[in-house]
Amino acid sequence: MRPASALIAGTLLFSIATAACDAHAGAYPERSIRLIVPTTQGSGPDLVARLVGERLAASIGQPVVIENRPGAIGTIGLNAVAKAPPDGYTLGVLTTAYLAAPSLIAQMPYDTGRDLTPVAVLSSGFQNLNVRATLPVYSVSELVSHAKAKPGGLKYSTQGNGTPAHLIMKHLEQLMDIDLIHVPYKGGPPATTALVRGDVDVCIAGMITMAPHIKSGAVRALATFAPRRLAAHPELPTIAELGYPELEFSGWVGVVAPAGTSSEVIERLRKALTQIVAQPDMKERLGQWGMEPAGLAPSEFMRLVDSELKRYGRLVREARITVD
Repeated sequence: MRPASALIAGTLLFSIATAACDAHAGAYPERSIRLIVPTTQGSGPDLVARLVGERLAASIGQPVVIENRPGAIGTIGLNAVAKAPPDGYTLGVLTTAYLAAPSLIAQMPYDTGRDLTPVAVLSSGFQNLNVRATLPVYSVSELVSHAKAKPGGLKYSTQGNGTPAHLIMKHLEQLMDIDLIHVPYKGGPPATTALVRGDVDVCIAGMITMAPHIKSGAVRALATFAPRRLAAHPELPTIAELGYPELEFSGWVGVVAPAGTSSEVIERLRKALTQIVAQPDMKERLGQWGMEPAGLAPSEFMRLVDSELKRYGRLVREARITVD
């Protein structure tokens, strides 16, 4: 039988060790956090990540370093997140744009549902159908008439082959019975620049990148793929009200962590991010970009990812798109 003094000493040591562990766990974060954005600098997801990252750093008291890793429909950047230690110091940006990858890439380096843990959806936004200002069309019906008069005569830019914009444009061609030429670029900024310069005629993109060019007169927005007219741009008709409800196209920006990250760390980050996007000036900024704060919790985020994976899988099959 152990002496009482030994039991007391053992209990005391255990209590000290437990307190030390609790103090250590409660200290997160103790150093800078890396936020990987799987697309180019200046793109919509990148702008949202930088805006939120700056406020997250202020909220948690540690730097948030944005790291752009574009390529392969987001799989290069997200694979780096999936393979990182699950300690809360490497996070990633997941958007609608990267959920077509599993249907296009035969050998995915990670499993979206298994290897990434959802933290929070930051914002939801909607894309617009935009044309270069020098194209003599001022409505979707005029665009369709112009395209039918010159089959294969109009070009459209996207962020790359197999991206949601590419899939939606293929669906648009089928529904409107028109034939356009696809010109893929490496990321949103060069796809937008191509439209502004007049290298292409059409581009699907949101206000977050197009607003300055629409204001300058270089680009004309014909319609929005949102389910309702945008509060900041009520003059834009929805593609649904023009007779194409199948073409509703929304996008969102969320934050994920490596699978295995502790629930305490996930909750710490979720709470901070949700509070950030709920700030009035943040809502105003997102509204100017044609976006809305979302703040979805991890469980809701997971259901959203699952439904989007199925949707884009169907669109890939219907459009018969492959990636070389």
